[in-house]
Amino acid sequence: MESAVIATSRILVVDDDASIRDAIAEFLGGHGFAVRAAGDAAACDREMRQAPADLIVLDVMMPGEDGLSLCRRLAPTGVPILMLSALDEVTDRIVGLEVGAWDYLTKPFEPRELLARVRALLRRPVADKPDPEQARGGATFGGWWLNAEERRLRDPAGRPVALSEGEHALLAAFVRSSGRILTRDALLDLARGLDVASYDRAMDIAISRLRRKLADADPAPIIETVRGVGYRLAPAVRAG
Repeated sequence: MESAVIATSRILVVDDDASIRDAIAEFLGGHGFAVRAAGDAAACDREMRQAPADLIVLDVMMPGEDGLSLCRRLAPTGVPILMLSALDEVTDRIVGLEVGAWDYLTKPFEPRELLARVRALLRRPVADKPDPEQARGGATFGGWWLNAEERRLRDPAGRPVALSEGEHALLAAFVRSSGRILTRDALLDLARGLDVASYDRAMDIAISRLRRKLADADPAPIIETVRGVGYRLAPAVRAG
């Protein structure tokens, strides 16, 4: 049986199609969730200002500001985002994950699968979710400074370092999990910006690329390999 916390979680459904929006809201509401609905990005912003959400179900194709742009804006808040789209190409799913979605479900979908994915996202440990306060103020580690919300990174000499969105997501995952050994699967969940199709190999390549970019600015080791387990951020992290 799911926990009472999951069952009473607050969900915001954002979709411009009223029939789909209402059907999702009714279905999730029938399973005990407190559900609100919004028809576009502006309405979503109003709902979020009035009260927080524990999870957002977000459609990609909307008039005005689309779901990808809205997801990119909302991602730094740490609210899990389940993206819905009729676009089912691998590249479409990757783009959704790269802009900050926690999961991606293509239309049409089976309502029971939507429910299972919602519950799975809500079961993720709080420690695995971004800390909005840390994201706003930035964090330092080994002389480096990262502002995850604004995707800005400075090396120990104060020089800006350019990273891709996926590399920023990966580095932010390490910073949020300071001191922890992260398996490849955990990093795939935490970073949410990598090609999830090839799993271990994709993660090893992504970390190798990130290491090279960091080493170009400062040769001191930042990400260490824990043989047979995963990876860990070497320096201690502090807010500031």
